Amino acid sequence: MPPVLDAGTYESLRTPRSGRALALDGVWHQISPRYVVSQYVQNAIFIVLAFIAALVLALAFAQTWVWIPAGVLVLVDVFTLIILPRQARALGYMLRADDVVFRRGILWQRMVAVPYGRMQLVDITQGPLDRAFGISQLKMVTAAATTGVQIPGLTQEAAEVLRDTLIEVAETRRTGL
Repeated sequence: MPPVLDAGTYESLRTPRSGRALALDGVWHQISPRYVVSQYVQNAIFIVLAFIAALVLALAFAQTWVWIPAGVLVLVDVFTLIILPRQARALGYMLRADDVVFRRGILWQRMVAVPYGRMQLVDITQGPLDRAFGISQLKMVTAAATTGVQIPGLTQEAAEVLRDTLIEVAETRRTGL
């Protein structure tokens, strides 16, 4: 038998399935409050970087006009920070018998229902700050480009349980295209 390339590299394999499942009961689920804190940190980093870039341009190249766009960027970012908690409360998902429904938005509200049988991919992603705060983003992809749904701000465990539930239910409800 030929040697395996990574024989002995891993002590154990990580099992992807959590073993738990969510009920298809039509109850709205919210995202984690840690999402708001994570977004505050990311926006604060953006404000600091915008200030540093404006400072470098103003001092090194004597371009005082850069304070105007930098100020506008900071004002927009501060406004985003003010409405962020309300936006986070508006995010949610509901598992029903035939589909998963996702809602978002305050002024421009969007509600998308994705039938289980049309799901092609369920993906969990984490950025570096997301990992630090223990949150993930779950993405569901269908054949139609406009119905792709992203649910940010889920805890890692909630994202894995939701992914496993969606995959399990979708496998039983496959439809032909």
